Amino acid sequence: MGGVGDGVASPLEHFGEEVRLERERLGMPREELGKEACCSYSLVAKIEAGVRVPSVEFAEACDRVFPYAHGRFSRLATWVLKRAYPHGFDEYVKWEQAAAIIRRFQTTLVPGLAQTEAYARAVMATGRARNQGELVAARISRQHILDREHPPQLWIVLEESVLRRSFGGRDVMRAQLEKLLNLANTAPHVVQVVLDREETFHGVLSPFGVLSFDEGADLAHVDGFLGGQLLADPPQVADARDTFALITAKALPPDESSRYIRAVMKECY
Repeated sequence: MGGVGDGVASPLEHFGEEVRLERERLGMPREELGKEACCSYSLVAKIEAGVRVPSVEFAEACDRVFPYAHGRFSRLATWVLKRAYPHGFDEYVKWEQAAAIIRRFQTTLVPGLAQTEAYARAVMATGRARNQGELVAARISRQHILDREHPPQLWIVLEESVLRRSFGGRDVMRAQLEKLLNLANTAPHVVQVVLDREETFHGVLSPFGVLSFDEGADLAHVDGFLGGQLLADPPQVADARDTFALITAKALPPDESSRYIRAVMKECY
């Protein structure tokens, strides 16, 4: 088995190369692997090219289809995720994938689960991370949970300034706001906008979220300069949940929020 030091530039590319080698060794077309993994030809191609992070289901399909895999692809996928996400964020993503309701309040950016790839690339380009391509691929891969037959509910509340803060230019922003509108019009998701004239809520300065599950206690997540923090302490989680409820009460109702997003698109993009 080849390694990262054998000419493969990143963990994502390493995983993709291993998939390609095994698939070609079997003489299996990408369409057939895609059928086994319940995904498209294009997604198989992108995973093999190292520009999409493999889902757990994709890795498990590889282990099932490729002889003598013995769980190798599932182990590789776990390694890829740990390397692709910022330090500590893979723990949050694990819980995000299991959540029934995902609530996010954002003050600066469209949340990752709702970003277009072009917007994500433009945002990453403002930073100094060396693995920007991996980070973008990992972020877009997280959105697979919204394609499930029974997806989690994504409830996003954005400050108005998020809609007006441009990343990547007019075309990128227009496509990004269109994606928000599509999300807002797709059950069971909710998108709300808080107008800038509203006061800061109980000292809320950082983006945060709450994850709820079909079984078990909620978790909260708070973004910070040095990375996010996952909170399980019941009083802290209750504060986050109550604060989110207060913010939604201050925000425009969903229908008005959609109209406002359209107005910003017309005005700015």
